[in-house]
Amino acid sequence: MTAPPIFATLGCRLNAYESEAMAEMARGAGLDGAVIVNTCAVTAEAVRKARQEIRRLSREHPGAPIIVTGCAAQTEPETFAAMPEVARVLGNHEKMQPETWTRLAAPDFGTERVMVDDIMSVRETAGHLIDGFGRHRAYVQVQNGCDHRCTFCIIPYGRGNSRSVPAGVVVDQIRRLRDRSFNEVVLTGVDLTSWGADLPGQPRLGNLVRRILRMVPDLPRLRISSIDSIEADPELMEAIATEPRLMPHLHLSLQHGDDLILKRMKRRHLRDDAIAFCEEARRLRPGIVFGADIIAGFPTETEAHFENSVKLVADCGLTFLHVFPYSARQGTPAARMPPVPGPTVRDRAARLRAVGDAALGAHLAAQTGRTHRILTEGPRLGRTEQFTEVAFAVDRPEGALVEATITGHDGARLTA
Repeated sequence: MTAPPIFATLGCRLNAYESEAMAEMARGAGLDGAVIVNTCAVTAEAVRKARQEIRRLSREHPGAPIIVTGCAAQTEPETFAAMPEVARVLGNHEKMQPETWTRLAAPDFGTERVMVDDIMSVRETAGHLIDGFGRHRAYVQVQNGCDHRCTFCIIPYGRGNSRSVPAGVVVDQIRRLRDRSFNEVVLTGVDLTSWGADLPGQPRLGNLVRRILRMVPDLPRLRISSIDSIEADPELMEAIATEPRLMPHLHLSLQHGDDLILKRMKRRHLRDDAIAFCEEARRLRPGIVFGADIIAGFPTETEAHFENSVKLVADCGLTFLHVFPYSARQGTPAARMPPVPGPTVRDRAARLRAVGDAALGAHLAAQTGRTHRILTEGPRLGRTEQFTEVAFAVDRPEGALVEATITGHDGARLTA
């Protein structure tokens, strides 16, 4: 009996979503016995890990054709085509087309190794109907690509320009997922707050959120993944204030806490904008928590610049930090700027992570004795509405919404 295709996914939640969609297309096409690696290109380290993963999978599955796709395959197809372990390289647009998988499964497909077209020419993003991840939480892609050109970021060259999935398609998919008993849906994309700009009437993300909640009234929990706070529209802020089914947790693409570095990054906000957004969101929705992406060691960053990022954690009241040591990506403007020495970059990243750990610890400590409504992700694991992990003392049914009183924490998650 031929083995089903094996998928290895690196990088973001959108990649994980797309791997699920690809798996369905590959199985539908009858592509058996292949190994598909869905890569990330956000840092040079991510590309290195992709190459390492390909070599590992080649050793573990001798003779299996390895197909490489994802952002790194889109931005550096020649890198992977040169690897002897790799049979095919697919671009980010090609990987989401059913006909691609039908061609790959055909016995007379031929020897074409690289199928990577100009991602900037892609104008639409289809809404792919998938059954979610696991039995607890479903992710729905509503947007792809990015029109902005931050000086450190290679992702627009891997994902193309911003494209939106029409609201009706999104609502239909969420209804389908709710019919399968999912209690939480997460909206995901590359630049979520740009959703709608390419659609008739140019609706904003807040309009989509409110439409979902109105059209799927039995959906208990709707969550938004990472957003650019400077682009949050008034209707989204109103939804934060008035829609209890919209979860009180936002992950913000802040990147830095110093105005000069933000300008050199070509970000669209300043430090005070980030602080003002968090203050306003917290006023509208007391108890809301924030995560954030912050880069340590960006070119030209001084100790004083870095300290402004450290202070931003308290000034914004951040709880969950994703800290990235700056990694130069060839072809981006930042790669040509005067670099910070590697040891300094790593030291600052470690210091910033320590600040983030302390902020998380304070949040965890403040929850003791409180009762939370928790979505269970496993017999003894779940997440609160604020996306805080909870470890249960006894088994709970997976995928259920349960109420539990917090008894303490272990430094990383709550206990209940």
